[in-house]
Amino acid sequence: MRSPEFMIGNIPVGAGHPPFVIAEMSGNHNQSLERALRIVDAAAAAGAHALKLQTYTADSITLDVRGGTFEITDSASLWSGQNLHDLYAKAATPWDWHAMIMERANQHGMLCFSSPFDEAAVDFLEDLDVPAYKIASFENSHLPLIRKAAKTGKPLIISTGLATLGELEEAVTAAREAGCANLILLKCTSSYPASPENTNIHTIPHLAELFQCTVGLSDHTRGIGVSIAAVALGARVIEKHFCLSRDEGGVDSAFSLEPAELKQLVQETERAWQGLGEVFYGPTDAEQASLGFRRSLYIARDIPAGTILDPENLRIVRPGYGLHPRHYETMLGRRVNRDISKGTPLSLDLVT
Repeated sequence: MRSPEFMIGNIPVGAGHPPFVIAEMSGNHNQSLERALRIVDAAAAAGAHALKLQTYTADSITLDVRGGTFEITDSASLWSGQNLHDLYAKAATPWDWHAMIMERANQHGMLCFSSPFDEAAVDFLEDLDVPAYKIASFENSHLPLIRKAAKTGKPLIISTGLATLGELEEAVTAAREAGCANLILLKCTSSYPASPENTNIHTIPHLAELFQCTVGLSDHTRGIGVSIAAVALGARVIEKHFCLSRDEGGVDSAFSLEPAELKQLVQETERAWQGLGEVFYGPTDAEQASLGFRRSLYIARDIPAGTILDPENLRIVRPGYGLHPRHYETMLGRRVNRDISKGTPLSLDLVT
């Protein structure tokens, strides 16, 4: 299925356009506005089409409670040992930074939008006239939030992490019934970092077919290989977390791209998209000059008129200006009708 095409801000998205690459700042600003603005600058320099923020407060996501299930006890987690409220307070982007960050992005000609985590965040972002909304994986069951964002009429991007097919059906139905006309579903694996083995990007064309929408990948794996492969399966939006340097830390830095990697992602996903082309056989216009490097039938020795062609005086060699090699067996045993010098391409008018 050819994905629908529409605009996010001034950038077209869909099958006929290069993948739309989103650099996710998340909490990698480390509570420094100066660092946040440097992240914007670096994302723009790398060629990202959009920078994405997250709009929440710790109190809008969780309760300020200590102990029990409000502590992260999974030893495999990047955030093991931290309290949920403390973690979200550390990772949150202050709301009074948003306008400055978005203005900086606009100065670079780069879009900037956000993931709201509650209905109040949608109202706040509407006042900033964001060009789109992104629903994070952990919020894709928050149907009132999805309806609120969809009612704005802006393009809506929903990550699919953790959601069952039934839950995705609920989310998509809620979005469309609330007025969402331009929907993007991002295949996502909500582990941090995600392993390539658990990413299952074969789901991408299945999502497109089931929900008849534009699809993409929210990629939490390290590196860019999985994102490039996703383009071949129909991904038209790629989202990756982004930081200035993994060595400098940040809540998501372990699975975030650095500037040189983001630049490579933008370049290589576009090359992957360009390489898809269409079903085509035979030489392209660009290959016409290369036809001369194919093999064909050539006279391999100086021979007088009347000579019978045999494997010693007729060979299949380069270049490709003689008869096609398919004629080799039928030419053996034929007589030449004139003197022929070595290196002459064989043609039908030379034999009887």
